[in-house]
Amino acid sequence: MLSTDQPLETINHLREFVNETICYHEQLEIGAFQMTERILTRGHQPCGIYFCIHGPRQVKFTAIWETDSNTILFYGASGARVLKTQLSEAPALQECVA
Repeated sequence: MLSTDQPLETINHLREFVNETICYHEQLEIGAFQMTERILTRGHQPCGIYFCIHGPRQVKFTAIWETDSNTILFYGASGARVLKTQLSEAPALQECVA
């Protein structure tokens, strides 16, 4: 498992980083597959974002941005964690919810 330090200042930078990282790791063409996202909540308060790339043959690759620790956890098609990224800067979650 790798850990890197990345500054991501806007939600669009965060989306691009997640998309590019999953595509690079899974050897997919960037932008060729749909990516969806969902706000995660804990106690009715937003606490992160779940990202999912819908790859070939209905395979799904996911990542979770966890705001408490400001990390992104990446998961392969089997559900095993393949990468962990520590963010030095991240957008406010309220920007993502609005």
